[in-house]
Amino acid sequence: MKISFLKLIMVIAVVTSLHSCKEKNKENNDGTTKEIELDSTDLALLKLNLPEGFQIDVYARGVDGARSMAMGDNGTLFVGTRTENKVYAIKDTNGDFKADNIMVLDTMEVPNGIAMRNGDLYVAQVGSLWKYPNIEEQIGGELEKELIYDDFPTEFHHGWKYIAFGPDDKLYVPVGAPCNICNRTDEDERFATISRMDPDGSNREIYARGVRNSVGFTWHPDTEQMWFTDNGRDMLGDDIPPCELNTVTEAGQHFGYPFCHGGMVKDPEFGDLRPCSDFVAPALQLDAHVAPLGIKFYTGNMFPSEYKGKAFIAEHGSWNRSKKVGYRIMMVQIEDGEAVNSEPFINGWLDESEQKASGRPVDMLVLKDGSMLISDDFGDAIYRLSYSDTAVASNN
Repeated sequence: MKISFLKLIMVIAVVTSLHSCKEKNKENNDGTTKEIELDSTDLALLKLNLPEGFQIDVYARGVDGARSMAMGDNGTLFVGTRTENKVYAIKDTNGDFKADNIMVLDTMEVPNGIAMRNGDLYVAQVGSLWKYPNIEEQIGGELEKELIYDDFPTEFHHGWKYIAFGPDDKLYVPVGAPCNICNRTDEDERFATISRMDPDGSNREIYARGVRNSVGFTWHPDTEQMWFTDNGRDMLGDDIPPCELNTVTEAGQHFGYPFCHGGMVKDPEFGDLRPCSDFVAPALQLDAHVAPLGIKFYTGNMFPSEYKGKAFIAEHGSWNRSKKVGYRIMMVQIEDGEAVNSEPFINGWLDESEQKASGRPVDMLVLKDGSMLISDDFGDAIYRLSYSDTAVASNN
């Protein structure tokens, strides 16, 4: 991973300015400069390692616990949270790619999952799903919402949702395992699965089984095949089992939990019941405990052509490892339905020597201009990743 010459200049400038904790980067009406304080979010971004030509900036700050994102047809960014219990509506009214209107749209219990369809906003709580019809027309007024269902399991452990509409116009909704390791499908067959349903909540069916805790999935832009991340079980040591990137080739497939992890690790408690050969192996084994969440394929035209069709994964970062891992964006090359290569795309949110994190990426969203938004629930911000093939940016 290379750091651009432009970034080195910016880092030097910021280090120099830290004596006053300010950076002169704004002009007054009379042409003089005014000093703008650099906060911890700005400083954290300057420590990130990006490929040549890429730049990352704050799109919206003060978005407490920013997690899942969805974009409205008229440019309103909706953001869900987990423990903060807020759904945000964020607007960039002047088109400068910096939010100038951040509002709390609604207060709900664990509204992590959000999705847009035909102007309607869907918000998933742990056990229920709500729809806000024509949401962008409702902003600023009294909210109207409709209950789609309220009969899903209510266990909080891995109960927060990531939701998305697939190319089949079905809404996909996961139900995580209500534990670190257990087998409770005899109580409710929806535990450790991904389900799909019609937009009105009808015609529900289990689409994938043996999924411990998926908080991110998407579909390949060409094959329309689902790809999803899954968080591996804890308490087997620092380096096992691997977290997973999986792909579904047909409805009803089983991906191993709780019997087999990462396609190769027999569970100490449940592994004797069924062998790993019974299940679909991961398309890619990720590092243990990196906590992969959001996944998106790059479909825009701003980045260089070699990035088109690559999958980007937000690794939220470990919580129970002796040495922290994750806290980065990974990039995966997929060919003929197989993951053939992966490498870090953005890292630096984790200070390896200090073992302190300055950010934890959660979700990504590709904008119409081809840039990419990244949510960070530790930095309470949304970032915008852009690319500019200039002489300075491409200078080694």
